[in-house]
Amino acid sequence: MELVSLKIDNRLVEVHPGATILEAAEIAGVNIPTLCYMKDINKVGACRICVVEVVGARTLAAACVVPVAQGMEVLTNTEKVRNARKFNLELLLSDHDVECLTCIRNQNCELQKMAELLGVRDMRFVGKRNLSAKDMSTPALVRDPQKCILCRRCVSVCKQVQSVEAIVPLGRGFKTLIGTQFNEALSYSVCVQCGQCVLVCPTGALVEKENTEEVWKALADPRKHVVVQTAPATRVSIGQEFGLEPGTVSTGQMVAALKLIGFDRVMDTDFTADLTIMEEGSELIERLTNNGTLPMITSCSPGWIKFIEHFYPELTEHLSTCKSPQQMFGALLKTYYAEKVKIDPADIISVSIMPCTAKKFEADRPEMTDSGYTDVDYVLTTRELARMFKQAGIQLNKLPSEEYDAPLGISTGAGVIFGATGGVMEAALRTAYELVTKEELPSIDFYNVRGMRGIKEAEVDLKGTKVKVAVAHTLANARKLLDKIKDGTADYHFIEVMTCPGGCIGGGGQPIPTNLEIREKRIKGIYTADKMMKLRKSHENPAVQQLYKEYLGEPLGEKSHHLLHTHYAKRGKYKKVE
Repeated sequence: MELVSLKIDNRLVEVHPGATILEAAEIAGVNIPTLCYMKDINKVGACRICVVEVVGARTLAAACVVPVAQGMEVLTNTEKVRNARKFNLELLLSDHDVECLTCIRNQNCELQKMAELLGVRDMRFVGKRNLSAKDMSTPALVRDPQKCILCRRCVSVCKQVQSVEAIVPLGRGFKTLIGTQFNEALSYSVCVQCGQCVLVCPTGALVEKENTEEVWKALADPRKHVVVQTAPATRVSIGQEFGLEPGTVSTGQMVAALKLIGFDRVMDTDFTADLTIMEEGSELIERLTNNGTLPMITSCSPGWIKFIEHFYPELTEHLSTCKSPQQMFGALLKTYYAEKVKIDPADIISVSIMPCTAKKFEADRPEMTDSGYTDVDYVLTTRELARMFKQAGIQLNKLPSEEYDAPLGISTGAGVIFGATGGVMEAALRTAYELVTKEELPSIDFYNVRGMRGIKEAEVDLKGTKVKVAVAHTLANARKLLDKIKDGTADYHFIEVMTCPGGCIGGGGQPIPTNLEIREKRIKGIYTADKMMKLRKSHENPAVQQLYKEYLGEPLGEKSHHLLHTHYAKRGKYKKVE
């Protein structure tokens, strides 16, 4: 293939045909500022911040969408270009709710950084403003149209990565609005509340619904016994908020910080991840031996659950009936743990630290009250927890490591790897193999289900029983597998689905930015944490064994079924819920 030769600021560069000016400039070592652009996802040229001068062209060109041509000469730093970029940014700011000091994205806002980069020092334009009200209707997300710059990043990620299309451009010209179909509240839409839109939003137009103040009040109440659980993925991402490399395993420091800010007990969602494997693995074996509904699909990702309820309600019988580890923990906290420590469950406040915004929605589901109380009272994202640490003056990277509290803080490496795509499957296979064959695994690592491929497949021989499995991350990939189930071409026995790219490590509540490079570093950190554990198989967790002996009896038993399993709604694409 013949390369295209062109000049970028008088530097000769060669690129493949079809490349954009922006891509050519990157190869040439020239930075062209962008706001709306996202590689491979959003190339719309909406913000016009990336304009450049093409010698001989009548008008300035948007570098993110204009392809290169043989012999093209591009100038990226002329007075005309600088003035145009600044002018376009000032027009965006004229219709922006400039409340930087009180905005949740203050000091981590791309619009703010762009204003500094382009030298905006005053607000030259004052015109008609978008006065659309905030949408506070969901437990997980807040949508503020007054801070929207119409970049369409959220629209693209919702359509292309998640195949949901919950938000779309409405209207035309100045009346354009990014909203739901018919501009109804998010709570009435097919939004799965995954928060991927929040991760890509350059401003504060889409954010998580914050619960930090409620948690501070609970911690300050001497009548309340406040217990926190931390999800697997948070330990490889919280450090990013304190200047550490993404993927740094900060488990012990996070535990120490949580104890410093006043939690009475600090425990680990990994404990109930191990418990999930015991229940889900037993459920799979039961389905395999008793001609149950196959393939069985994992149920620990709440955005995925809401997706199948909306778009494939006829396939919900394929879902495992297991609750997610977060909800199992909440149910046990206010029953088993409350009895063990002799505390009235009405006085226990259950808090979870999650990489996910949809976990807020999950905790709010009406069926999540099997303990007799709200199983999980408050869900904080990784970002919210980092804000609490900073408010308390805690420097996470300088703290010594501390251990989780027993009994719900004891876990294995299998619980840790729940944080990465393929992790639930690998944890299940580690246990299922040994429970079925009664033999020790020759190798504990299942590399075929690891990595960032959209759909991964593997086959495991359980002493003569061949089990075919599949792993999908992002809902667009999940849709492909569900369509195969519908048309009868899926020959899998077990499927893992994670809502977000890379699994929970790429969840909508994780530090911003979260991109491919950062996701890969976090996944590496997850498997590093797995290898650091003394125990790496869920069924070897002594606290889980003790739980069954003292309280639950056996997997899939009557008490397990009541506390640890649930049912699903058939929502469809409209408001009716069966």
